[in-house]
Amino acid sequence: MNEKNKGAVTIAITGATATGKTALAIAFASRHGGEIVSCDSMQIYRGMDIGTAKPTRDELALLPHHMIDILDPGEPYSCARYVKEARAIINDIISRGRLPIVCGGTGLYLDALISGNVFSEEPDWSDTNEIRSSLLQYAQEHGAKALHRRLCDVDPEAAASIHPNNIRRVARALEIYLTTGVTKTSWDARSRTGENALPALVIGLRFADRNLHRRIIMKRCEKMFDTGLVDEVRRLYEAGKLATGTASQAIGYKEIIPYILGQSSHKEALASLYTATCQYAKRQETWFRRRDYVHWVDVDDYATGNRPFADLISLAEGICFGNT
Repeated sequence: MNEKNKGAVTIAITGATATGKTALAIAFASRHGGEIVSCDSMQIYRGMDIGTAKPTRDELALLPHHMIDILDPGEPYSCARYVKEARAIINDIISRGRLPIVCGGTGLYLDALISGNVFSEEPDWSDTNEIRSSLLQYAQEHGAKALHRRLCDVDPEAAASIHPNNIRRVARALEIYLTTGVTKTSWDARSRTGENALPALVIGLRFADRNLHRRIIMKRCEKMFDTGLVDEVRRLYEAGKLATGTASQAIGYKEIIPYILGQSSHKEALASLYTATCQYAKRQETWFRRRDYVHWVDVDDYATGNRPFADLISLAEGICFGNT
């Protein structure tokens, strides 16, 4: 086992959207007696398949997957609940002599899962996108200083380190607190070596060439449209399952609703989906870049076919089991 994560009993494969996490996780699990534990805040919802890039039925049939299709859209979910349920599943997998492989790009969930961070019993149930939007709207209506004062009230140390005019950072600090019940200061100061930490080795997939990543994202968006995304969104919308809650803010759904209502064209809906996905990928990259526990692997050559996928599997095995 790599010294950076010595003693790890769980593998995690993470990174921004459209970097090939699912394919690597399935291949790795198939070779090493693994079971996959999803770490995606939207793949928990039944019926939200295409827009969340959920593993296909054939992929799900290959080996056990957990934390997928556990709720109906509209039902609330939280980071705290994810940690509790995922940890129980991981412990069960280990007890059966199998290898847990956590796979997904929801950074907040992954960070909490492996850090053993302590959350409030009743965290805010709102989706982080909703919280972020409301905070930015508050700043627009009341001013940057008013938003900064809110941060001062709950996390004075973080407030002292962030300029009041840096609305995005102020909002992010408040977002962490409102989502988890833990201040940004406490979040950043937590130790992964505490008694609740999960020994995990984390492999992060990324593109060195951002333009290539964007082209891959566009291809994914086009494929989603070609394979029935619009019908999926229409079905959920007409059933009233995208009216409120976490699922209503999911990328791949809120961008399509105007189209099915006749308020935008196919071209505009595709462009909106592409833009939102690129912005989300950028936020993911920023989040993970600050995590020193991630072993990064550039996937450019594998995505373009310049190197065989088998080489990526071998590289991941080297990181996990030595020989690298």
